[in-house]
Amino acid sequence: MPNAQQATKDESAVIRGVPTGLWIDGASRSATGNAVLSVDDPATGETLAEVADASPEDGLAALDAAVAAQESWAQTAPRERGEILRRSFELMTSRADELALLMTLEMGKPLAESQGEVAYAAEFFRWFSEEAVRVAGQWSMSPDGATRLMTLKRPVGPALMITPWNFPLAMGTRKIGPAVAAGCTMVVKPAAQTPLSMYALASILQEAGLPDGVLNVVTTGRSSAVMAPLIGDPRLRKLTFTGSTEVGRKLVEQSAEQLLRVSMELGGNAPFLVMADADLDAAVDGAMLAKMRNMGEACTAANRFLVHESVAEEFADRMAQRMAALRVGRGTEAGVQVGPLIDEVSRDKVSSLVQGAVDGGARLLAGGEPVGDRGWFYAPTVLADVPADAAMLTEEIFGPVAPITVFSSVDEAIFQANDTEYGLVAYAYTKDLATALHLAEQLDTGMVGINQGVVSNPAAPFGGVKHSGFGREGGREGIEEYLETRYVGIRP
Repeated sequence: MPNAQQATKDESAVIRGVPTGLWIDGASRSATGNAVLSVDDPATGETLAEVADASPEDGLAALDAAVAAQESWAQTAPRERGEILRRSFELMTSRADELALLMTLEMGKPLAESQGEVAYAAEFFRWFSEEAVRVAGQWSMSPDGATRLMTLKRPVGPALMITPWNFPLAMGTRKIGPAVAAGCTMVVKPAAQTPLSMYALASILQEAGLPDGVLNVVTTGRSSAVMAPLIGDPRLRKLTFTGSTEVGRKLVEQSAEQLLRVSMELGGNAPFLVMADADLDAAVDGAMLAKMRNMGEACTAANRFLVHESVAEEFADRMAQRMAALRVGRGTEAGVQVGPLIDEVSRDKVSSLVQGAVDGGARLLAGGEPVGDRGWFYAPTVLADVPADAAMLTEEIFGPVAPITVFSSVDEAIFQANDTEYGLVAYAYTKDLATALHLAEQLDTGMVGINQGVVSNPAAPFGGVKHSGFGREGGREGIEEYLETRYVGIRP
């Protein structure tokens, strides 16, 4: 392992290698008035870098570039678009260590998780490189035989992409990949907390041959002021957002004026069901994956553990032992399994939710407090006997906290699982095939994981129902979000 001095040197080098200006029309440039915003290390609170802080005028300049490039990009051969994505996949893979370190520095997750995200993110480019040449229409005859019916698939047009801080690479490639494959140009607004990964990605795409203006990246600390003019611009044709339901509602309202094509991947309140016949070893392993991926800062994170009364005590004890054994620390340190939360506000929210549950009668089995005297760390926490009115059962925790409640029948479990405004993902462990199929059909979510704690896969459609949003990313469905259908009637 490198010593501390060498590690610091490597960290500085990887940060210096990333452009920090607005990425517009294939070049890095300063923001209006040379405004900047700081990017902080959540493990220390120290500033890592400063990036350009865009004005509304800068945002419109990015849209200008995307609009100017749209026609020629749409006419680019699908194979060429796919090859650019394939080269980008290869470049990301070859630079996985540098990208992972950069992500850990600005977001906090342990290096092993960052390396996993780089691999996952790159797979979206490989998947959509193969989908680019499979965009197809249809040819048929009208019922009366008089007309030939032809349908074509065409790119929607310039798209605005707003991505979150928790998966700074994967949430970018999951949107950029299908847009590139379909022939759409883009303006990407990454989260202010984690913009460096997106700037690194823009550099990779340019190196892979993406033409200037196809991808434009705008960072800003004034998101509403900068994004609103773009959303209201009639030249924009598509809006895609990953983030909170609260912000998503506002964006949908704004998009209505121009009747934009919209896809929203919003909040979640994922239930994790452990049935009476579940393999508890497998269930606990799956629960750790579903809960602790990204320190619990994921919309797919298990937010509520619903466990059959016959196995609830044993499951809770096992979870408490596993959670208490996790090593908390800066993600760049060897052996660390749990990094910091993204900022002080997030840590304080988690602390408040835990205290509220304990005050309401929940039993604290592990954790339950902040860790350290700097950075935004919180101990992995397990709570049993969580009261039904506890806020953490209805709100996204977005932290390393596992609240456990019990049920006595399958129908009760389904009712509790569905008793939420959200519907992104649900997890369930059972050995019985009939029960598994019943749960898969009755759980009111866009995704269901049966006997597995991770469902995300570039080859599968990711998305939710109810207040978790609409639209799908990944899979064959992912590229359809960036395509329009044109019908042509031909009379011989």
